[in-house]
Amino acid sequence: MRAIQIKETTDASEAEEETEQEHQPAEKPEKKPEKRKRVAEKAVKAKKKKNEQKEHVTPAKKENEDEKSSKPKRKRKKKKTITDVLASSEPKPGSPADMQALVTQYFSDKRSVIEQEELKLQNSCFLSSNDLTHSLSSYLKQVCPKWAKIQKQHAEKSSVVLLIVCSSALRTIELIKQLTTFRGEAKAIKLFAKHIKVEEQVKLLQKGITHIGVGTPGRISALIEKEGLNLQALKYLVLDWNWRDQKLRRMVDIPEIKVDLMKLLDNGILTGCKEDKVKIGLF
Repeated sequence: MRAIQIKETTDASEAEEETEQEHQPAEKPEKKPEKRKRVAEKAVKAKKKKNEQKEHVTPAKKENEDEKSSKPKRKRKKKKTITDVLASSEPKPGSPADMQALVTQYFSDKRSVIEQEELKLQNSCFLSSNDLTHSLSSYLKQVCPKWAKIQKQHAEKSSVVLLIVCSSALRTIELIKQLTTFRGEAKAIKLFAKHIKVEEQVKLLQKGITHIGVGTPGRISALIEKEGLNLQALKYLVLDWNWRDQKLRRMVDIPEIKVDLMKLLDNGILTGCKEDKVKIGLF
């Protein structure tokens, strides 16, 4: 009886061992060491090859850099400004030919060939030009010898006999001061935009008789367009042609002033010159 129990116990323990073995996971097969070795060798070879290529490229790059450093650097040429050009040139008095060339150039792409011919002025349309020796008063005395008589005959409002065109408000004030010995009892008016409205200037011109107008081309054109200033009594148009500002620019060297001047000339001045009513002087 005892022998049968021992046998049953032995059979039960063997059955349990077999069950445990079935539930245990199968062992993973080990990777072959030879394969790992080959992969490592390939990586080392690739790295070595890359380093060799870098070594071959680097010296060439350094050689190019050495060549570049040995070459002298070219200095960029500085563009000359209007001031640079004018500073290197001697002052030259303006002439009717200069004025005519400016008009022709400006209207060359704005007018037909026939219209451009109509813009050409005869020499008789011009007063003698300033030779750079005159003050404004002495120049006006030369070109307007009968000024005293002309100013007495003038009795039309909203018009002037003499129109002086310059580039700025400050220059306008300076020129009016220079007129003292020439104008006598004639009345002069400032015609510029700074601090003065167009409407105010229109009222001043309508209020009384004005003989001389001094101002900028932009404001003078605006007054003509608004019919605050008419050209019926105008006899002399004097351009402040030779004066230069701090940058050595003349009135016609400043783009916006040049455009305003051409607009003014096209606003009845050139027509008056061709009809022999207006004379142009270059001061």
